[in-house]
Amino acid sequence: MTYYVKTLFYAIPTFMVLIMFEAIAARVKGIAINRPADVISSLSSGISNTIRDGIKFTFAIITYSWLVDHITIYKLEPVWLAVVIAFIVEDFSGYWVHRLNHRVNVLWNRHFIHHSSEDFNLSCALRQSISNTLKFSAIFMVPAGLLGVPASIFAILGPIHLYMQLWYHTQMINKLGFLEYIIVTPSHHRVHHAINAEYIDKNYSQILIIWDKLFGTFQPEMDNVKPVYGTLKQAQTWNPVIINFKHMWQLIKDAWRTERIFDKLRIWFMPTGWRPSDVKEKYPIQMVTDPKKRIKYNTKNSPLLIVWSGAQLLITTILMFHMFMIIPNFSVTMNYLYAIMLIINIFSFTSTLDHRNYALVAESIKMILGFSLLYFQNYSWFGLTGFYVYALIFFFIMSYLSTIYFKYETKISLLRPDLA
Repeated sequence: MTYYVKTLFYAIPTFMVLIMFEAIAARVKGIAINRPADVISSLSSGISNTIRDGIKFTFAIITYSWLVDHITIYKLEPVWLAVVIAFIVEDFSGYWVHRLNHRVNVLWNRHFIHHSSEDFNLSCALRQSISNTLKFSAIFMVPAGLLGVPASIFAILGPIHLYMQLWYHTQMINKLGFLEYIIVTPSHHRVHHAINAEYIDKNYSQILIIWDKLFGTFQPEMDNVKPVYGTLKQAQTWNPVIINFKHMWQLIKDAWRTERIFDKLRIWFMPTGWRPSDVKEKYPIQMVTDPKKRIKYNTKNSPLLIVWSGAQLLITTILMFHMFMIIPNFSVTMNYLYAIMLIINIFSFTSTLDHRNYALVAESIKMILGFSLLYFQNYSWFGLTGFYVYALIFFFIMSYLSTIYFKYETKISLLRPDLA
């Protein structure tokens, strides 16, 4: 089990507790910052990203280990100094990768999921991508490579640096005095997540705010401009799998539809949102032009559906932790099949929240895959037997029947609102 996966056994429960505390504080103050379907979508996104990372489904253009092995000119000592340099380089690299993700059309697909929530709370911090399988951050870590900072330091520092970015996704903390000049605060990050003209594409820093001030992308939060959160092109779904590839699908369609060969090639590397003129005219996209008039995406979900979706999320999380524990004991193929089943389950219950017909299709595929995995393992489940197998069989069947029920419930509510 990798260091990153081990930290998740502590980090995820800690995040859940913090999210609950924020929700309680918001309720006490009478501030509406948590919509159930949005929170479930955010947590589901976090789980899908964690599953992807847990099975190591990523590829690097250049790894940091390669840099250390080939370009080191001086071995930095002592260790504490190497850790300090590593932190600065990690933060510098994070700034530039983050900025590129916002500014380059094809890279925006990797980051769109993180900004897709139209609320701003701790749970939206967990909206992380499963589409950023190609890593290139090591390109910005050359200074550490030249100084021979060991890769093991970044292996430990990386998850810590990531977890340190959770706390400032909140509306419950106001400006923090002199800290506003040193670190990224909730006020800074509210600006970053806003779509107001005054705020958009600002404050890319992750821990130290100095990078934005140094490279001209800093914008303080203004008292007279209330942040409106989300994206200019609304996601219009709770399904994190769809959100992960929504922008990419638009780029593919635009590249196919445009007549000029040059436009087919350059669309991927143009500034985010750029579209060929012929496609833009023929196939207009609805965008938010006035943030103050933006209507949040919402669906009418019964309390039972919300509880069911929450239960699905909990079961998926438990199975994910089980998958992490058995990864060394099974083949890559079996681990991937386990992960795929979990992702399909997330796709299914978040599509049910969207009231989409294809939720039942996804649920059917999940059940077939689940029973197939049980059959080919002689009715054991990745080392589990007895009661656990019966519980999984019950889960597959009830999940399928429940999806049918909620599909029927949705039809009733649409046809007869008085009976819903």
